[in-house]
Amino acid sequence: MNILVCIKRVPDIAGSVTLDATGTGIDESGLGHTMSSHEECAVELAIQTAAQAGGTVTVLTLGPAEAVEQLRAAVAVGANDGILVEAADPSVFAPEDIAQVIGDVIRDRAEAGQLFDLVLTGDDAADTGDFQVGIRLAYDLDYPVLTNIQTISVCGSDEGGRGGERGSGHIEARGIGPAGTEIFSLDVPAVIAIHEGGVDPRYPSITGRMKAKKAQVVEYDAPEPGTGSPRARLELPEVKASSVTILGEGPDAAPALVDVLEEIGVIRP
Repeated sequence: MNILVCIKRVPDIAGSVTLDATGTGIDESGLGHTMSSHEECAVELAIQTAAQAGGTVTVLTLGPAEAVEQLRAAVAVGANDGILVEAADPSVFAPEDIAQVIGDVIRDRAEAGQLFDLVLTGDDAADTGDFQVGIRLAYDLDYPVLTNIQTISVCGSDEGGRGGERGSGHIEARGIGPAGTEIFSLDVPAVIAIHEGGVDPRYPSITGRMKAKKAQVVEYDAPEPGTGSPRARLELPEVKASSVTILGEGPDAAPALVDVLEEIGVIRP
């Protein structure tokens, strides 16, 4: 089973977040970059699934030339190769544009003999939170789609595949819904959007890092976006002021502490 994982280069926002001059994006000056946590889990699930089914894992991103760092980070933990669709300013691409670009790459790779049985995306990206690319991509490819999935596993194969096109099989997928765990079974090829929490992403080994430096990365030039980003602006939530109450020092603080514990119901008067 050959798997394509779509990832995005996003700013590492472990610290405070500020917006850029346009108000439509995060000010990335001075920030490092990484991939979204949902996509880190998607990479891990792809590696596990490919090992189970004897397949390969390819990672794809639309972004600047520097986004090759995230592709090689995925190779360092077990992916086989990468695809970079280079766009100097990926922020001008709407989710619809990104889905179209990914679909075109998948069709181009199919013509070249590289077929993907499963396409994984993150539920959303850490910087924009659009929640759209996986669903729009599935519609573009005419594939079934699942979202908010945390684990997947291969459940056998058949001779005909989807629509009799090629041998495929089906996937069991699990996610958390309003009533608890939800279990799905679907034929591949398919698109699945992964939500973090089902697996722990692995750390790269020294051997993996060395492999990543030599891994093949196929490059495409991104087309002009057809729709363009519809985002008007982002807003940062108001930072609530915090306060600290000092109950006292040493034994003198004990009575005040008892009063607080009684107030919040930890102990009874």
